[in-house]
Order: sequence, then C-alpha cells, then structure tokens
Amino acid sequence: MQQLDNNKIPKLDSVGKKYHDMQLIVQLPRQDLSVDHCRHLKADTQLESFQEFCHTRDTEALDIGYVIPRVKQTTACQNCDGEIEVGDLAVAAPKVGGDGLLWHAACFTCTKCQELLVDLCYCTKDGAIYCERHYAELVRPRCAACDELIFSAEYTKAMDQDWHTSHFACFQCDLALTGHRYVLRDEHAYCINCYETLFAHTCEECKVVIGTDSKDLSYKELHWHEKCFQCSDCGTSLVDRPFATQNNKLYCADCHDNNFAPRCDQCGQIFRAGMKKYEYMGKQWHEHCFCCQECGQPISNKSFIPRDQHVICVTCYEQQYAQRCTKCKGVISKGGVTFKNTSWHRDCFTCTNCSKPLAGEKFTSQDDKPYCADCYGDLFAKKCDRCLKAITGLGSTKFVSFEDRHWHSDCFVCNRCQTSLVGQGFLLDGSSILCPECGQS
Repeated sequence: MQQLDNNKIPKLDSVGKKYHDMQLIVQLPRQDLSVDHCRHLKADTQLESFQEFCHTRDTEALDIGYVIPRVKQTTACQNCDGEIEVGDLAVAAPKVGGDGLLWHAACFTCTKCQELLVDLCYCTKDGAIYCERHYAELVRPRCAACDELIFSAEYTKAMDQDWHTSHFACFQCDLALTGHRYVLRDEHAYCINCYETLFAHTCEECKVVIGTDSKDLSYKELHWHEKCFQCSDCGTSLVDRPFATQNNKLYCADCHDNNFAPRCDQCGQIFRAGMKKYEYMGKQWHEHCFCCQECGQPISNKSFIPRDQHVICVTCYEQQYAQRCTKCKGVISKGGVTFKNTSWHRDCFTCTNCSKPLAGEKFTSQDDKPYCADCYGDLFAKKCDRCLKAITGLGSTKFVSFEDRHWHSDCFVCNRCQTSLVGQGFLLDGSSILCPECGQS
C-alpha cells in the first residue's frame, strides 16, 4: 500500500475507498459480465455472440494478479522499466509470463486508461494487460448511449463513437438519427427540427429563422440569410464585399460614405477610405484642400502658422507678417528684443557706440538709440565736479546740482574736512565748496 498514492489507498471512509468503488463499476461493468444485465441483446444470434465473447474472455484473457511479498532476484518492472530489487514487493500476472514478469504495485495499471487494476483483476491481449472494459472494447464496439457492448451485425458509427442503431438519437427529442441528417452542438447530436427550434438565429432583415439549409452570415451578434445580406440603401449584395453598419443596418462602402462619412470643410466632399485627413481647430480637410491662405500650396506635412482662422505656411508668414529686426531687417523667428516699439534680434541689439550686446544688460537711450551705461556716461552724461566721472542716473544713483555744477551725492563733501554737505548749508570758495565751519575759519 505504501507504493500507492494516498488518494488511491482503499481505507474505509476515505477518498481512496471511493476511488476503489468507482473503479469496480468502471473497469468491471456488470453488463459485460452477465447476460442478466444486458437489455439490448435483441436476437438469439446476439445472445450466442455474447456468450462466446464471455467464454473466450474468461478462459483466455481474464485473470487475477497476485502479490509476491519478497522478490528473490532483481528484475525490471514491465511498466516503468525501473528496478524491482531483491526483497521488494511486486505483482505478477499468471497469464502474462507467470513469475518471470513483474510489476511494481503502483505500476500494475491498464494499458489503455492507466488506472490501477482494481483488485488486481486484469485481461491480457497481445502481451499487454487491460482492465476488462478496455479489453472488451478491443474485441467488440461499445454503444456510447447505453454503455453495452454491441453484438448486432449492424450498428452506427458517428461522432467518433459507436452506437446501437436505435440509440443514435436526437439529444432533445430522442428521434433516431440513423440515416437522417443531424447537427452537432456541444458534442450532442440534434435532429434538424430540434436544432432549428433551439439554436437557429433569426434573420435581421426578413425576421425568418435561418435554417440549416441556408448560410448564416453574422456580424456582431446579428445574423442574416445570404440573400438578405445586402446594402440597406442600394440593395447590392454584400457577400465577400466590404460593408459597414449604422443603426443595425448594412451599407456598402459607397452608400455608407455618401450617407455618414465626414466631409471636408473646404470642398464639402466626403473622406473616403484610405484618404488622409487633416484636422485643426475643430475643422477637417482633404490633403489637397489643406492649403496656405497666401500662396495656395498644400501644407501637407510642413509647418504652418495660424492667423485669423486661416493657416499660412512658414515662408509666406515670414514674408508677409513676421516681425523683422530693426538693425539687420531679418525675420525674428524666436528670442527677439523689443525697444521703443521696435524689434531686434538679441544679437543685433547692441550699444550704438561700442556695439556691446545689451540683451539682459542695463542700458539707456539717447535720441531713441540704445547705449550701454559706459558709453552713455562718456558721451552724454553730466560730469561730477569733484571726481570728474559721469553722473549716469542709472539704478539708485543720486546727484546734487548747483548752478552749472554737478556732484555725485557721495562726492558732495567739504573740500577741507570731507563732511557730507547733502541737505546741509555750504559756502563757495572759488571752485571749492566748504561747510560753514570751514568757511568761517
């Protein structure tokens, strides 16, 4: 028992016991063993065939294996070819080699179904071992309906199975199907009437059931007769032709386009299958209609610039509308500088005097021309009477003026004591300025 799977050991009230009881029923069907359980032996000739089958099986094939508790010499298992060592338990089949051929206990299985041979009962044919069920099916066909062996001269083969002639019947109404047409569905056979009643679809066009003699053409859970599968607009057959649906109605490609396809906002014509479509600001155009407003040439995959609800190619936009540099007159495409309502390239916006770049720098102007702080001071600014440097007035620079003389706030100090005179009284002594104390001494 230790060689068996746990779920196949027939302990009381266990899964293994249920497996054992089921295999008794499956491997040793009572209708194969006794005429008392055969309900479909209809003639004496069939009874005789059954009895002959039983006699041959019982005398030549059927037997019970036995257990050898300790094997006396190492041998190979007839199933797995693994070793059965000296002292191991093994199973022997008298009608298949006697004690000379042995099996592991877990390997004593039916050649057909690979299940353990229940209670070691087996049948042999051509040197192989089988359960009684599969041995019998090597000799006689078995009816798929009643599970009895067929001993009549005539029987039906269908669906890769064998049937008593009267047992091959409609799954729904039991009408005998031998010699009649039938339809398979979910591995069951149905007569034509039952199949059409239970499973046939209704045509979307004519509302008549699509019988088995008609082609059933379907699309998205909808079905049509072949003759009804046509354009709702022009009546053209759509079999093997492209089509489209709208509101559960069929249309050929031309009718669908004429009725439902979007149209170009320029020419009003439809977009047919395969055409390029350009979309911009909620409108759509054919490729040849999506053109520059100025030159009329198709934009295609070129860049464009919108203007007043129209599109303009880059070339025309630069020629007609783009800002141009005040200095070089070239188009300013990006990164320009604006000064006194005029536009400049960053590289062109330079000091009028020294050509120093002024973009991002402090600058001032004179006569509407830009100058850097240094040049402006040198050329136009007042000069401090003390340090003689330009008073530019840039940033927070403060200065003091008196008559025609000017000083930086920091330079407006007493010439003798260096006291700041900003906001204070002062005296003039020639070109010098003095605080009151120094002026009186």
